Amino acid sequence: MGTMDSKISSLCLHWSGCSDRGKVRVNNEDAFVGLRFNRQELERLGKDGEASLQTADFVFAVSDGMGGAQAGELASRMAVEKVPQILPKGFRSERGPSEGIAAGVLLQALFREIHAALVYMGRSYEECRGMETTLSLCWFTPGLLHFAHVGDSRIYHLPASGGIRQLTEDDTYVGWLYRNGKINEREARTHPRRNVLQKALGGGNQFVDPQIGAVPYAVGDQFLLCSDGLVDGLYDAHLMDLIGSRDGARPEVGLGRQLVETAVSASGRDNTTALVIEVRGPRAV
Repeated sequence: MGTMDSKISSLCLHWSGCSDRGKVRVNNEDAFVGLRFNRQELERLGKDGEASLQTADFVFAVSDGMGGAQAGELASRMAVEKVPQILPKGFRSERGPSEGIAAGVLLQALFREIHAALVYMGRSYEECRGMETTLSLCWFTPGLLHFAHVGDSRIYHLPASGGIRQLTEDDTYVGWLYRNGKINEREARTHPRRNVLQKALGGGNQFVDPQIGAVPYAVGDQFLLCSDGLVDGLYDAHLMDLIGSRDGARPEVGLGRQLVETAVSASGRDNTTALVIEVRGPRAV
């Protein structure tokens, strides 16, 4: 491993996650998961923590389920529980440049398997009929973040240099209107069809083709995974302010929880989940 590679793999990730059912819903159909894995072991992460990328990869995911009774809650849980069954098979090795291709193939397989499992449950049990879920997932390998996405949960990249960029595309007609400049952010947020999904895992969809991509990252970069409940209460500019101006702000409260509390206070009409990951330099020994 070269000097640059060793510098990248010795970086640390700091994460903070939180989920709340909000003010209206009686149950929480959101779910999130954090995992650290290599070829020997798999560790399920707590809501807040920090660890090195040197000997393991990390996966973080957020899902937002839909369906009658408890079906939405079950759908989102099933989605995040499938992740550790598949992705550790793709832990980095001496694959070199083909690693990105392998990651994309594995992510496609993961989403296909989750979709098939949900469709099977929906057909087999009346109480699960029509169950669906979104899924937005980040896989951190040294120097490169692979992501995969279906639905209207989101992944944002906040580079150390400033700004905020939504990596994922909302699988809604309103999302298409906004991406193509037909409506602005305010109009998108208040549009009556903003929550109508064109694509989700499970339900009546025969095939689901996830959005898959990869971005490089550096020290100081931050990533936000969230359900649509979070952005119902917070504009992109608010997200940037809250995540970027952390100094001195309630250090005893994780950033994920702070975002969720702020969003629920502003709206709270939906379940609300936020997971923030920050890339940090090597920890002092």
